[in-house]
Amino acid sequence: MASLSLTSFGQKSKYVTEDIKVYGVCGMCEDRIENALDVVGVRSAQWDVETKMLNIVFNSGKISIEEIHQLCADVGHSTEKIKTTPEAYNALHGCCKYEDPEVIKSHK
Repeated sequence: MASLSLTSFGQKSKYVTEDIKVYGVCGMCEDRIENALDVVGVRSAQWDVETKMLNIVFNSGKISIEEIHQLCADVGHSTEKIKTTPEAYNALHGCCKYEDPEVIKSHK
């Protein structure tokens, strides 16, 4: 008689997919944001320069959405929940100053 293990059926995945707004204006911003999220617990992070939306797949048992917001803010990119510090924002490359109207205009 064959035996069937059901242990994998019905197990809830710890991976969660979220979309959050992260401010930036260019490909350098995209690289910085995505690289900041190359950490334990994050399976994938894809930021879209046009929509400013970050699609992130992460293990909620290893990292929280609040920590993800903070990691973005730590590298100079404010999110919908956490504003970056002036020091982190000022450390961004000149073409990445997403709060500067002239920079925004130059990326249109």
